[in-house]
Amino acid sequence: MQLLKSTAVVGGFTLVSRLLGFLRDVVFANVFGAGAATDAFFVAFKIPNFMRRLFAEGAFSQAFVPVLSEYKSQRDLAEVRQLVAAVGGTLGTVLLALTLVGVVGSPVLIMIFAPGFIDEPLRFGMAADMLRWTFPYLLFISLTALAGGILNTYGRFAVPAFTPVWLNLCLIGAAVWITPYLEPSVMALAWGVFAAGIVQLLFQLPFLMRLQVLSRPRWGWREPGVQRILKLMLPALFGSSVAQINLLFDTLIASFLAAGSVSWLYYSDRLVEFPLGVFGIALATVILPNLSRQHAEASTQEFSRTLDWALRWVLLIGTPAMLGLIILAGPLLSTLFQYGAFEAKDVAMARLSLMAYGLGLMGFILVKVLAPGFYARQDTRTPVRIGVIAMVSNMLLNLCFVVPMAYWGWQGPHAGLALATSLAAFINAGLLFRRLRLDGVYRAEAGWGGYALKIIVANALMVGGLVWGLMMLGDWTTQALAWRVSNLAMLIGGAILGYGLLLGVLGVPLRSLLGRR
Repeated sequence: MQLLKSTAVVGGFTLVSRLLGFLRDVVFANVFGAGAATDAFFVAFKIPNFMRRLFAEGAFSQAFVPVLSEYKSQRDLAEVRQLVAAVGGTLGTVLLALTLVGVVGSPVLIMIFAPGFIDEPLRFGMAADMLRWTFPYLLFISLTALAGGILNTYGRFAVPAFTPVWLNLCLIGAAVWITPYLEPSVMALAWGVFAAGIVQLLFQLPFLMRLQVLSRPRWGWREPGVQRILKLMLPALFGSSVAQINLLFDTLIASFLAAGSVSWLYYSDRLVEFPLGVFGIALATVILPNLSRQHAEASTQEFSRTLDWALRWVLLIGTPAMLGLIILAGPLLSTLFQYGAFEAKDVAMARLSLMAYGLGLMGFILVKVLAPGFYARQDTRTPVRIGVIAMVSNMLLNLCFVVPMAYWGWQGPHAGLALATSLAAFINAGLLFRRLRLDGVYRAEAGWGGYALKIIVANALMVGGLVWGLMMLGDWTTQALAWRVSNLAMLIGGAILGYGLLLGVLGVPLRSLLGRR
């Protein structure tokens, strides 16, 4: 039950953050629309955000938490404090140097990550200027991830889960209050990103001090604990963040497509990130410390049972979330973003990429949940090999989808990028699952066949109800705000209620999932 409670805590606060994130994107769409200025900001924000997920939430967290869990279980408090001081000092120094390089070399980074901007001086100049403000976010948020990893290891999941709320509040405040005083006005968003990094780090420090594990940071490159983390972290740079690398590769290609393509992909990705963050990342965050502890205690059966429990929840929640995103793509985008400068055409184009990204939601969640099965055992090499295969697959699929669509003038070649990313996620998840089975790390518990069949039947009936409801309601883009909100709430609420009732009628064993410790 404790795993589920912790997941609910993380998921609940992540839900608050995601809802504010939607409000943030509504403000963006209303004030800035989808065009050259927003394309420039999204690229300037995506570069440090990509590195954050790669280093902070990805490779670093996956390497740091297992080592810290081992120190916590097998060593005294003084040694834990020494490890935290050495890691904090070393990480901070390296990131400070990297930040200075990124700020000075911002035009070069834009050339690398968005080469399509080079021939458009307006988009290129705005993106380079904003990157100078957004890149330091990497330093602050990586140190925030260090603090969050310590809190999670000690079972304090609420504070790290709430921390992203401050990013959304800072960006909303910047868009509303600072925009009128700057030219170009979109520069206010870059200032907001910079401020958010500082606020998030300061927010976590008081809670961290209560654990009494903090001491003065120091350079500790040669410390045994730091070396172990680095050894685990370097290969994990690919393995834990393949989806993010694929998304960044999408941005690179999208920079060559029509103006607005980067923004359409951004808004689509934001909607996919909602269930991924509220459920997938929350679940992965909670099981990693538990799996690390079980591995340190040599509890192989419990290790497998924890993975099995997580996978059953993925099927139960991930499947309807995936189908709901695909079916309700147009109504969601219209209700949330079709105001001000964000027009019906933008809804139609973003809908194509949201449907393609939605198809990959289960793959994205499975990667998040399966990867801890390797990192908890301090095996980072296997996810690297699998991650490289998935990355190459994504690049080849991009060429297969995007080039023909762009050449023949098909509508929405940017959607081909999203589809390639989704299929690559399933390749990644499938190979991770296969390896866990071959290594004997994961053994499926009894009852999977009947459980999966009941989930499929419940989802099929839910989809039928949603499709019928959409047919009755007609076109969304021409309706008033109140109509869109009320009918979308009715569809989503009805789908959730109906799905829950169907699970009960079909006899899905929810009690066993709720009772897992």
